[in-house]
Amino acid sequence: MIDCHVHLWDPARGFPWIKPGTEHHQAFGEDDLERSGAGIGLAGAILVEASRGDTGETHTLRELRLRRPDLVAGYVANLHVHGADGPGPFRALLREWGTSRPNGMRLGGTSWQDTPEAARALVPVLAEEGAVLQLNLHQGALGAAADVTARHPELKVVVDHLGNPPHLRTPEAAQWYRDIERAAEATGVVVKISGLLTQQHGAPPQRIAHMVRHAVDTLGPDRCLVGSDWPICLPRGSRAESLTTSRLGLAHLTDDQRTRILHTTPVRVYGLDG
Repeated sequence: MIDCHVHLWDPARGFPWIKPGTEHHQAFGEDDLERSGAGIGLAGAILVEASRGDTGETHTLRELRLRRPDLVAGYVANLHVHGADGPGPFRALLREWGTSRPNGMRLGGTSWQDTPEAARALVPVLAEEGAVLQLNLHQGALGAAADVTARHPELKVVVDHLGNPPHLRTPEAAQWYRDIERAAEATGVVVKISGLLTQQHGAPPQRIAHMVRHAVDTLGPDRCLVGSDWPICLPRGSRAESLTTSRLGLAHLTDDQRTRILHTTPVRVYGLDG
């Protein structure tokens, strides 16, 4: 399988969101990533930006992808930090890098309206160049993904962490089921089953399985991916445990359907090398 959501960082080089004294306030490098995946049957990982706050992170991710294709199948860079340059230079950069360009660009914030206007102005470039937009919004991610694909029908939008639903123990979780059905109507939207070990900590496994199954049955195996969110997951469990949680709700699928979610779909969506 391909783990579609992992991070690397070193707080000494930026990443202001990582607070001293927390479990995340340490360096996680390629050797740590390699050790974390030992013995769990991985064919690679999608390395996702971790908000270092500068364009240098994009270059760092690209360098690691080129140097360690055995470990990193692809990478998703931060769209925010390229906004200041404008659409023209951003388009030129993607074309200059060619096959080594980011497999996706991530836009994050509380909501779509909360994201920087300069970063949103680059979305048409992604559509024109056939690059993936990845969304990590705390509110309304699934609806925003449907809206942006309506404006750009050729664009693929990957929604992180099942759209960051409320905890299953809260009444607000019911809205997520309606949102996933709306997202299913927008064929360019792909949903990543990730972040559950952290976001749904304490929820009964059968309820998490029901959520995953609903997403897969509504969207289909050609529009779902699985990721660990390592090392974010570590306060709650290992990378293997996080992937196990993400795979809850897949037991009813055929072997072919599971293979599509775990390998074929990420290869197609991110344009990976098989």
